[in-house]
Amino acid sequence: MATALNFSRGFKAELIQPYNFEMSRDLRPFLEEYWGSSFLIVLIYLLLIIVGQNYMRARKGFRLQGPLILWSSCLAIFSILGTVRMWKYMGILLFTRGFQQTVCFTSYTDDTIVKFWSCLFVLSKIVELGDTAFIILRKRPLIFVHWYHHSTVLLYTSFGYKDRVPSGGWFMTMNLGVHSIMYTYYTLKAAKVKQPSMLPMVITSLQILQMVMGAIFGILNYIWRQEKGCHTTMEHFFWSFMLYGTYFILFAHFFHKAYLRPKSKVKPKSQ
Repeated sequence: MATALNFSRGFKAELIQPYNFEMSRDLRPFLEEYWGSSFLIVLIYLLLIIVGQNYMRARKGFRLQGPLILWSSCLAIFSILGTVRMWKYMGILLFTRGFQQTVCFTSYTDDTIVKFWSCLFVLSKIVELGDTAFIILRKRPLIFVHWYHHSTVLLYTSFGYKDRVPSGGWFMTMNLGVHSIMYTYYTLKAAKVKQPSMLPMVITSLQILQMVMGAIFGILNYIWRQEKGCHTTMEHFFWSFMLYGTYFILFAHFFHKAYLRPKSKVKPKSQ
């Protein structure tokens, strides 16, 4: 039994050893102190949407094919790298410590790999607001679910990062996984590379699944709130469940409108 345990520990250490670049300066104190700035960023974002749409109203949309390929490919590469690292981490944690530890994740937020990728994950939510600029400048339809999702995810991610919400491990890991596929799709679409016709539907289905699982993890956090690493509050539970609930409703409505109605062609959260 002791031999098996030592093997398990060695196996974990070998797979989750951080790379040198993942041991860079920790920005957590700065991001935790200034998390409230996310409200100002969202306010500016919403104002720029209004200004941008008014500016483009009487103008012809820009093509921006090159910049869009570069933008989407950079976000795809970031998401893929984050997915590989975090899914490996969560997988090892799942098989060595059990499912509950992946949900009661607070105990692992000071791990070098988690600190590095969670920091970049929070910052990436600011960068991803740039998706909206491409929609406006190219005069594509800007649907409610797009700007609502982008703005509230930034707010909730900043809040969850500050309070170390236990389900944050799965929230980050699932989101990176979906985005690695979504931004790869956007890159290929911008480059006019043919993809499987079912890919947009698959991406939206994964987004809906992410919302369902997020709500389940939030409920488990609350049920296990007395367990180590799972401390949560009614505030955490309320905002988690409310946001995942609204995301589920909006994405499910989008799915029905885009893929179930006859002759409807809509890209996944169009860019």
